[in-house]
Amino acid sequence: MTTMTRARPVADEATNIADHAADTATAAIRSTQQATNAAFDRMSDSVDSARDRAAPLINRWSSQAETAARRSVDAVRERAVHASDVTTGYIRDEPLKAVFIAAAAGALLMALLSLTRSRH
Repeated sequence: MTTMTRARPVADEATNIADHAADTATAAIRSTQQATNAAFDRMSDSVDSARDRAAPLINRWSSQAETAARRSVDAVRERAVHASDVTTGYIRDEPLKAVFIAAAAGALLMALLSLTRSRH
């Protein structure tokens, strides 16, 4: 047997081993891709499920916050109306005193304005 005839089976065996290694690597890559895709699908399903569960809670909290804001606005409005009614009643009952208080408040504001202007 010549060296050529002995080299041929070794070369064929090396080619077979390389082909088998390539096939094994390709199978491993496909398996990894499938596992990764399955993991991403499960994760996507989990995110979708969490979003579906959270949406009603967020809507309910938003509704509750809106209701609380309306109540606060209504309470402030009621207090403002009450203060206006009290002020109107005081002016009706004590007109001279109310004019003097308004004049004193105006004079105080003018004094404060003139002080701030003189400093600048």
